[in-house]
Amino acid sequence: MRVTTPAELDVLVVGAGFSGLYALHRLRILGRRVHVIEADDDLGGVWYRNRYPGARCDIESVDYCYSFDDSIVQEWTWTERYPAQPEILRYIEFVVDRLDLRSGITFDTRVTELHWDDGDALWRVATDRGDRLTARHVIMASGQLSTPRLPDIEGIADFAGVLAHTGDWPREGVELSSKRVGVIGTGSSGVQAVPQVARQAGHLSVFQRTAHYAIPARNHDLDPSYVAELKARFQEYREIARHHPGGTHRHIGTESALDVDPAALEETFHRHWEHGGPDILAAYRDFRTDERAAEKAGEFVKERIREIVADPETAERLCPKGYPFGSKRLVLEIDYYTTFNRDNVSLVDVATDPIVRVDGNAVVLESGARHELDVLIAATGFDALTGPLFAIDIRGVGGRTLPEAWADGPRTFLGISTHGFPNLYIVAGAGSPSVLSNMLISIEQHVEWITDFVQYQYKSGIVRAEARSEAQDRWTQEVYDVAEPTLFMKGSSWYVGANVPGKPRVFMLYLGGVGHYRDVCDQVAADDYAGFTLDRAKDPA
Repeated sequence: MRVTTPAELDVLVVGAGFSGLYALHRLRILGRRVHVIEADDDLGGVWYRNRYPGARCDIESVDYCYSFDDSIVQEWTWTERYPAQPEILRYIEFVVDRLDLRSGITFDTRVTELHWDDGDALWRVATDRGDRLTARHVIMASGQLSTPRLPDIEGIADFAGVLAHTGDWPREGVELSSKRVGVIGTGSSGVQAVPQVARQAGHLSVFQRTAHYAIPARNHDLDPSYVAELKARFQEYREIARHHPGGTHRHIGTESALDVDPAALEETFHRHWEHGGPDILAAYRDFRTDERAAEKAGEFVKERIREIVADPETAERLCPKGYPFGSKRLVLEIDYYTTFNRDNVSLVDVATDPIVRVDGNAVVLESGARHELDVLIAATGFDALTGPLFAIDIRGVGGRTLPEAWADGPRTFLGISTHGFPNLYIVAGAGSPSVLSNMLISIEQHVEWITDFVQYQYKSGIVRAEARSEAQDRWTQEVYDVAEPTLFMKGSSWYVGANVPGKPRVFMLYLGGVGHYRDVCDQVAADDYAGFTLDRAKDPA
């Protein structure tokens, strides 16, 4: 049964993933009239839609969870080092049932309009179901990777077989057994899906434009004694992560990779490779800033690829080229490289022979080669960070739209608020550590900061809070200044919007570290929310 959306709210929350659910819970505790509107027909956000074979988190389960309620920590037990999508969704459902949150969510309803009314200092909201409501505050918990993109290939939308995007996988699944299957895209989703698809398909063609660095996940079942020991000290464990640059417990090396003895360097790389996970990124202090240092790790990974993949030509095509190690997202793999040793798997290099169109059930290359398929899987990513926001007609002061305000790239104060859009808050948005951190650490910090700010306004008689233009300019410059010397600026990645034609090439994330970012946000709050213009209610005439 569809929950009726209240007509008047203190706070509207858009999205019922990890962010929106925590915001709903916390605002209820604070006594606010709050409601969540979710476009999907059930909760979970990215973990509801990403049901593709092999979908798995690349943050360890014991870190990728809520910490605000210790009873939830104690009652839930993860089973694997890196949790798979079904387990994460079960966890979300467990939390929602434990906290009785479903009654505060309207599902299968999309917010279509958010228009600011400056006279009444509130947001006027419309949905695709015809709902009309008002909210003093709006929290955008709509996700960072929730707007899937098909590649710009002529005819792909008219593919004659079954077309599926990893980011919006059909609820009923896709029949792959004995089928001719193609996967376009070899980023994180593609690397996860390919081994699972290969085990089912009659033949799998992997269309690769850019090879990615992939490190073994070394996933395994969790030892019950380890889990019990960690639960006994979980809050202490979590507090350390809150002040870590990445929101995890990764050891950060202090030496330069250029100064270390080659034998010691090799030993370190092998240790990380055998342990699995992304911690190799932090093994040396200059992996993020010096291409010569990063390339030492890059060459190590390429050597491992050549050892694993039996066919030398295929191995070379799988070796990343044209960008430094660590400048794109480092992918974790489970059986990805070994999959190319299977007789039913082909690697198609579309960097040298590009896809020109989809014709009927065939992917056609520039050379004229045709790959006839029954199923075509697009593992081609998302319109990240801005896509979910631009999908809604958001109009701020004077009717200015958010795409107009961000025509040259996102401009925010702290990644939370943007000038010209009062009382609108973004969880883990552009200009915050966001997707470069442990998202659950960042989500909890953002939701707590935003909801505290909302409560501060109600207690102080403030009806309108808007980021100051100069504060936004300073923060946007800070985000750029921190990113500019890093190798991220050399990787043509979705971090800079490179996967979306026409999107401004701006590095959208704050690289100053989760701990430092938390300190900055806490200081803003301690200074009575310096950087915001705060307007109190006017006395009636």
